[in-house]
Amino acid sequence: MKKSVHSEPYLVFAALLVGARKRTGMRQIELAQKLNKPQSFVSKFECGERRLDVIEFLIIMDALGEDPVAILTEASKALHGNQE
Repeated sequence: MKKSVHSEPYLVFAALLVGARKRTGMRQIELAQKLNKPQSFVSKFECGERRLDVIEFLIIMDALGEDPVAILTEASKALHGNQE
């Protein structure tokens, strides 16, 4: 059985996180500095190597100035095949 960290829905979620960071014009190292974490922390969750818990997700969205609900809505649409 495939580990859930590498599931298609989680990879979509990770891609949404990358997109949110890139929309802000922030590099991985800059986000890492805002989070007081090493750059590898950002790299690992963006490539799906590391899962985020909900609190980490909220902290990251706050650091990016992005709406966490918007990201979760997009992730949910991807999970459910864009059904409305």
